[in-house]
Amino acid sequence: MTREEARKFGWLAKRAALASVAMACSLLVIKAFAAWRTGSVAMLGSLADTGLDLLASLVTLYGVKIAAEPADHDHRFGHGKAEALAALFQVGLITASAIGIAWRAIERLHIPSATRDGTLGIAISLIAIVATFALLAYQRRVIKQTGSVAIMADNVHYQSDMLLNISVIAALALDQYLGLHWADPVFGIAIALWLAWGAFKASSEAIDHLMDKEWPEEERRRFLDVAARHPQLRGIHDFRTRRAGSHDFAQFHMEVDRDMTVAAAHTVMDEVEANIHRAFPRVEILIHLDPEGHVDTDNPLIEEDVTPHWFSKRI
Repeated sequence: MTREEARKFGWLAKRAALASVAMACSLLVIKAFAAWRTGSVAMLGSLADTGLDLLASLVTLYGVKIAAEPADHDHRFGHGKAEALAALFQVGLITASAIGIAWRAIERLHIPSATRDGTLGIAISLIAIVATFALLAYQRRVIKQTGSVAIMADNVHYQSDMLLNISVIAALALDQYLGLHWADPVFGIAIALWLAWGAFKASSEAIDHLMDKEWPEEERRRFLDVAARHPQLRGIHDFRTRRAGSHDFAQFHMEVDRDMTVAAAHTVMDEVEANIHRAFPRVEILIHLDPEGHVDTDNPLIEEDVTPHWFSKRI
Protein backbone atom coordinates (compact mmCIF):
# COMPACT_ATOMS: atom_id res chain seq x y z
CA MET A 1 0.00 0.00 0.00
CA THR A 2 1.39 3.41 -0.97
CA ARG A 3 1.46 6.35 1.43
CA GLU A 4 -1.18 8.09 -0.68
CA GLU A 5 -3.49 5.07 -0.48
CA ALA A 6 -2.92 4.79 3.27
CA ARG A 7 -3.82 8.48 3.71
CA LYS A 8 -6.96 8.02 1.60
CA PHE A 9 -8.15 4.99 3.60
CA GLY A 10 -7.33 6.75 6.86
CA TRP A 11 -9.32 9.81 5.79
CA LEU A 12 -12.34 7.66 4.86
CA ALA A 13 -12.21 5.82 8.20
CA LYS A 14 -11.97 9.12 10.12
CA ARG A 15 -14.98 10.51 8.25
CA ALA A 16 -16.99 7.40 9.14
CA ALA A 17 -15.93 7.73 12.79
CA LEU A 18 -16.92 11.42 12.83
CA ALA A 19 -20.32 10.52 11.35
CA SER A 20 -20.74 7.98 14.14
CA VAL A 21 -19.91 10.58 16.82
CA ALA A 22 -22.39 13.08 15.35
CA MET A 23 -25.10 10.41 15.20
CA ALA A 24 -24.53 9.32 18.81
CA CYS A 25 -24.68 12.94 20.08
CA SER A 26 -27.99 13.58 18.33
CA LEU A 27 -29.63 10.35 19.47
CA LEU A 28 -28.39 10.80 23.04
CA VAL A 29 -30.32 14.06 23.39
CA ILE A 30 -33.65 12.82 22.04
CA LYS A 31 -33.49 9.45 23.82
CA ALA A 32 -32.72 11.13 27.15
CA PHE A 33 -35.89 13.16 26.74
CA ALA A 34 -37.88 10.05 25.78
CA ALA A 35 -36.55 7.99 28.72
CA TRP A 36 -37.48 10.81 31.12
CA ARG A 37 -40.99 11.17 29.67
CA THR A 38 -41.84 7.44 29.38
CA GLY A 39 -40.06 5.84 32.32
CA SER A 40 -39.49 2.79 30.08
CA VAL A 41 -36.66 0.41 31.03
CA ALA A 42 -36.33 -0.57 27.37
CA MET A 43 -35.94 3.11 26.44
CA LEU A 44 -33.52 3.54 29.34
CA GLY A 45 -31.51 0.64 27.95
CA SER A 46 -31.55 2.27 24.53
CA LEU A 47 -30.35 5.54 26.10
CA ALA A 48 -27.52 3.77 27.95
CA ASP A 49 -26.48 2.04 24.77
CA THR A 50 -26.43 5.36 22.88
CA GLY A 51 -24.32 6.94 25.63
CA LEU A 52 -21.82 4.11 25.27
CA ASP A 53 -22.07 4.49 21.49
CA LEU A 54 -20.84 8.04 21.87
CA LEU A 55 -17.89 7.06 24.04
CA ALA A 56 -17.08 4.10 21.78
CA SER A 57 -17.27 6.29 18.68
CA LEU A 58 -14.86 8.79 20.23
CA VAL A 59 -12.44 5.94 20.97
CA THR A 60 -12.91 4.65 17.41
CA LEU A 61 -12.15 8.10 16.03
CA TYR A 62 -8.93 8.23 18.05
CA GLY A 63 -8.05 4.67 17.03
CA VAL A 64 -8.47 5.23 13.30
CA LYS A 65 -6.56 8.52 13.59
CA ILE A 66 -3.57 6.69 15.06
CA ALA A 67 -3.94 3.76 12.64
CA ALA A 68 -3.87 6.16 9.67
CA GLU A 69 -0.45 7.50 10.65
CA PRO A 70 2.32 6.23 8.33
CA ALA A 71 4.99 3.80 9.47
CA ASP A 72 7.85 5.39 11.40
CA HIS A 73 11.20 4.37 12.87
CA ASP A 74 9.62 2.72 15.92
CA HIS A 75 6.63 1.20 14.09
CA ARG A 76 7.93 -0.19 10.80
CA PHE A 77 4.68 -2.04 10.09
CA GLY A 78 2.53 1.03 10.71
CA HIS A 79 -0.04 1.67 13.44
CA GLY A 80 -2.94 -0.44 12.12
CA LYS A 81 -3.39 -2.45 15.33
CA ALA A 82 -4.61 0.69 17.08
CA GLU A 83 -7.95 -0.06 15.40
CA ALA A 84 -8.15 -3.50 17.02
CA LEU A 85 -7.37 -1.98 20.42
CA ALA A 86 -10.14 0.59 19.90
CA ALA A 87 -12.50 -2.23 18.92
CA LEU A 88 -11.68 -4.14 22.13
CA PHE A 89 -12.40 -1.02 24.17
CA GLN A 90 -15.81 -0.88 22.46
CA VAL A 91 -16.40 -4.51 23.38
CA GLY A 92 -15.81 -3.70 27.06
CA LEU A 93 -18.32 -0.85 26.89
CA ILE A 94 -20.93 -2.98 25.10
CA THR A 95 -20.55 -5.74 27.73
CA ALA A 96 -20.92 -3.26 30.61
CA SER A 97 -24.01 -1.83 28.94
CA ALA A 98 -25.56 -5.30 28.54
CA ILE A 99 -25.00 -6.15 32.22
CA GLY A 100 -26.50 -2.85 33.41
CA ILE A 101 -29.59 -3.15 31.20
CA ALA A 102 -30.20 -6.77 32.25
CA TRP A 103 -29.91 -5.85 35.93
CA ARG A 104 -32.42 -2.99 35.61
CA ALA A 105 -34.83 -5.16 33.60
CA ILE A 106 -34.75 -7.99 36.17
CA GLU A 107 -35.52 -5.50 38.95
CA ARG A 108 -38.44 -4.19 36.89
CA LEU A 109 -39.82 -7.72 36.40
CA HIS A 110 -40.32 -8.05 40.17
CA ILE A 111 -42.30 -4.79 40.32
CA PRO A 112 -44.14 -4.35 36.97
CA SER A 113 -45.39 -0.84 36.23
CA ALA A 114 -46.86 0.92 33.24
CA THR A 115 -44.77 3.23 31.10
CA ARG A 116 -45.86 6.81 30.32
CA ASP A 117 -46.38 8.53 26.97
CA GLY A 118 -45.47 5.49 24.89
CA THR A 119 -46.39 7.24 21.65
CA LEU A 120 -43.52 9.70 22.13
CA GLY A 121 -41.10 6.86 22.79
CA ILE A 122 -42.24 5.02 19.66
CA ALA A 123 -41.87 8.14 17.51
CA ILE A 124 -38.34 8.81 18.75
CA SER A 125 -37.36 5.18 18.23
CA LEU A 126 -38.60 5.40 14.61
CA ILE A 127 -36.44 8.50 14.07
CA ALA A 128 -33.47 6.63 15.55
CA ILE A 129 -34.06 3.66 13.21
CA VAL A 130 -34.04 5.85 10.08
CA ALA A 131 -30.91 7.73 11.18
CA THR A 132 -29.09 4.52 12.17
CA PHE A 133 -29.96 2.85 8.86
CA ALA A 134 -28.34 5.76 6.98
CA LEU A 135 -25.20 5.53 9.14
CA LEU A 136 -24.94 1.74 8.66
CA ALA A 137 -25.13 2.10 4.88
CA TYR A 138 -22.33 4.69 4.93
CA GLN A 139 -20.18 2.59 7.28
CA ARG A 140 -20.57 -0.51 5.09
CA ARG A 141 -19.32 1.47 2.09
CA VAL A 142 -16.27 2.65 4.05
CA ILE A 143 -15.56 -0.87 5.38
CA LYS A 144 -15.67 -2.25 1.83
CA GLN A 145 -13.10 0.34 0.73
CA THR A 146 -10.78 0.28 3.75
CA GLY A 147 -11.34 -2.98 5.65
CA SER A 148 -11.18 -0.97 8.90
CA VAL A 149 -11.70 -3.30 11.88
CA ALA A 150 -12.59 -0.38 14.19
CA ILE A 151 -15.35 0.85 11.86
CA MET A 152 -16.44 -2.79 11.50
CA ALA A 153 -16.84 -3.06 15.30
CA ASP A 154 -18.73 0.24 15.32
CA ASN A 155 -20.95 -1.09 12.54
CA VAL A 156 -21.76 -4.22 14.60
CA HIS A 157 -22.69 -1.99 17.51
CA TYR A 158 -25.05 0.13 15.40
CA GLN A 159 -26.60 -3.00 13.86
CA SER A 160 -27.60 -3.96 17.39
CA ASP A 161 -29.06 -0.46 17.76
CA MET A 162 -31.46 -1.16 14.90
CA LEU A 163 -32.86 -4.24 16.66
CA LEU A 164 -32.73 -2.42 19.98
CA ASN A 165 -34.94 0.41 18.67
CA ILE A 166 -37.37 -2.08 17.12
CA SER A 167 -37.51 -3.88 20.49
CA VAL A 168 -38.23 -0.59 22.28
CA ILE A 169 -41.14 0.07 19.91
CA ALA A 170 -42.55 -3.42 20.51
CA ALA A 171 -42.14 -3.11 24.29
CA LEU A 172 -43.84 0.29 24.44
CA ALA A 173 -46.67 -0.80 22.14
CA LEU A 174 -47.40 -3.96 24.18
CA ASP A 175 -47.22 -2.03 27.44
CA GLN A 176 -49.26 1.02 26.41
CA TYR A 177 -51.90 -0.45 24.11
CA LEU A 178 -52.32 -4.03 25.40
CA GLY A 179 -51.54 -3.50 29.07
CA LEU A 180 -48.75 -6.12 29.11
CA HIS A 181 -46.51 -4.40 31.66
CA TRP A 182 -44.07 -7.31 31.76
CA ALA A 183 -43.21 -6.74 28.07
CA ASP A 184 -40.94 -3.77 28.75
CA PRO A 185 -38.49 -5.55 31.13
CA VAL A 186 -38.58 -8.76 29.05
CA PHE A 187 -37.56 -6.84 25.95
CA GLY A 188 -34.91 -5.11 28.04
CA ILE A 189 -33.40 -8.50 28.89
CA ALA A 190 -33.53 -9.54 25.21
CA ILE A 191 -31.70 -6.34 24.27
CA ALA A 192 -29.01 -7.06 26.87
CA LEU A 193 -28.49 -10.58 25.48
CA TRP A 194 -28.25 -9.25 21.93
CA LEU A 195 -25.64 -6.68 22.99
CA ALA A 196 -23.59 -9.40 24.70
CA TRP A 197 -23.66 -11.51 21.52
CA GLY A 198 -22.55 -8.51 19.44
CA ALA A 199 -19.69 -7.89 21.87
CA PHE A 200 -18.52 -11.48 21.50
CA LYS A 201 -18.47 -11.25 17.69
CA ALA A 202 -16.66 -7.90 17.67
CA SER A 203 -14.05 -9.16 20.17
CA SER A 204 -13.32 -12.23 18.01
CA GLU A 205 -12.53 -10.03 15.01
CA ALA A 206 -10.30 -7.67 17.02
CA ILE A 207 -8.41 -10.52 18.72
CA ASP A 208 -7.77 -12.17 15.33
CA HIS A 209 -6.09 -8.95 14.17
CA LEU A 210 -4.01 -8.60 17.32
CA MET A 211 -2.93 -12.26 17.13
CA ASP A 212 -1.94 -11.97 13.44
CA LYS A 213 -4.39 -14.62 12.29
CA GLU A 214 -3.89 -15.77 8.70
CA TRP A 215 -6.23 -14.52 5.98
CA PRO A 216 -9.25 -16.69 5.15
CA GLU A 217 -8.31 -19.66 2.96
CA GLU A 218 -10.25 -18.35 -0.05
CA GLU A 219 -8.36 -15.05 0.07
CA ARG A 220 -5.02 -16.86 0.38
CA ARG A 221 -5.89 -19.00 -2.64
CA ARG A 222 -6.80 -15.97 -4.78
CA PHE A 223 -3.53 -14.30 -3.82
CA LEU A 224 -1.50 -17.36 -4.81
CA ASP A 225 -3.40 -17.66 -8.10
CA VAL A 226 -2.11 -14.21 -9.00
CA ALA A 227 1.41 -14.64 -7.58
CA ALA A 228 2.08 -17.93 -9.41
CA ARG A 229 1.18 -16.71 -12.92
CA HIS A 230 4.68 -15.61 -13.91
CA PRO A 231 6.16 -18.14 -16.40
CA GLN A 232 9.64 -18.05 -14.81
CA LEU A 233 8.47 -18.69 -11.26
CA ARG A 234 9.31 -22.24 -10.10
CA GLY A 235 7.44 -22.39 -6.79
CA ILE A 236 6.25 -20.58 -3.67
CA HIS A 237 6.71 -21.69 -0.08
CA ASP A 238 6.56 -20.29 3.45
CA PHE A 239 3.54 -18.13 2.58
CA ARG A 240 2.43 -16.01 5.56
CA THR A 241 -0.30 -13.38 5.85
CA ARG A 242 -1.70 -11.07 8.50
CA ARG A 243 -3.89 -8.01 8.84
CA ALA A 244 -3.59 -4.84 10.95
CA GLY A 245 -6.52 -2.45 10.64
CA SER A 246 -6.87 -1.55 6.97
CA HIS A 247 -3.33 -2.75 6.23
CA ASP A 248 -2.70 -6.24 4.82
CA PHE A 249 0.68 -7.95 4.83
CA ALA A 250 1.88 -10.98 2.85
CA GLN A 251 5.31 -12.58 2.64
CA PHE A 252 6.62 -15.67 0.89
CA HIS A 253 9.70 -17.36 -0.56
CA MET A 254 9.74 -17.44 -4.37
CA GLU A 255 11.79 -20.04 -6.23
CA VAL A 256 13.45 -19.37 -9.60
CA ASP A 257 15.80 -21.35 -11.85
CA ARG A 258 19.11 -22.11 -10.11
CA ASP A 259 21.13 -20.83 -13.07
CA MET A 260 19.38 -17.46 -13.26
CA THR A 261 21.50 -14.39 -12.50
CA VAL A 262 20.70 -12.21 -9.51
CA ALA A 263 19.68 -9.35 -11.81
CA ALA A 264 17.34 -11.55 -13.87
CA ALA A 265 15.83 -13.12 -10.73
CA HIS A 266 15.23 -9.66 -9.27
CA THR A 267 13.43 -8.63 -12.47
CA VAL A 268 11.14 -11.66 -12.16
CA MET A 269 10.45 -10.78 -8.52
CA ASP A 270 9.58 -7.18 -9.48
CA GLU A 271 7.16 -8.43 -12.15
CA VAL A 272 5.49 -10.86 -9.71
CA GLU A 273 5.13 -8.04 -7.18
CA ALA A 274 3.62 -5.73 -9.81
CA ASN A 275 1.06 -8.40 -10.77
CA ILE A 276 0.07 -8.81 -7.13
CA HIS A 277 -0.25 -5.07 -6.52
CA ARG A 278 -2.63 -4.71 -9.46
CA ALA A 279 -4.94 -7.35 -7.99
CA PHE A 280 -4.35 -6.54 -4.29
CA PRO A 281 -3.49 -2.81 -4.08
CA ARG A 282 -3.76 -2.66 -0.26
CA VAL A 283 -1.28 -5.46 0.45
CA GLU A 284 2.29 -4.80 1.56
CA ILE A 285 4.45 -7.60 0.12
CA LEU A 286 7.79 -9.05 1.23
CA ILE A 287 9.38 -11.61 -1.14
CA HIS A 288 12.47 -13.72 -0.46
CA LEU A 289 14.25 -15.24 -3.47
CA ASP A 290 15.38 -18.88 -3.39
CA PRO A 291 16.97 -21.17 -6.00
CA GLU A 292 14.66 -23.96 -7.12
CA GLY A 293 14.63 -26.91 -4.68
CA HIS A 294 16.27 -24.99 -1.83
CA VAL A 295 15.20 -26.12 1.67
CA ASP A 296 15.21 -23.33 4.24
CA THR A 297 14.36 -25.06 7.51
CA ASP A 298 12.91 -28.15 9.10
CA ASN A 299 10.28 -26.09 10.94
CA PRO A 300 6.99 -28.05 10.55
CA LEU A 301 5.01 -24.80 10.24
CA ILE A 302 6.89 -23.86 7.07
CA GLU A 303 4.72 -24.83 4.11
CA GLU A 304 6.81 -26.61 1.49
CA ASP A 305 4.90 -25.62 -1.64
CA VAL A 306 1.67 -23.64 -1.75
CA THR A 307 1.40 -22.90 -5.45
CA PRO A 308 -2.01 -23.61 -7.02
CA HIS A 309 -2.70 -27.16 -8.21
CA TRP A 310 -2.56 -26.10 -11.88
CA PHE A 311 0.98 -24.72 -11.44
CA SER A 312 2.70 -28.13 -11.62
CA LYS A 313 0.86 -28.94 -14.86
CA ARG A 314 2.08 -25.71 -16.43
CA ILE A 315 5.77 -26.48 -15.80
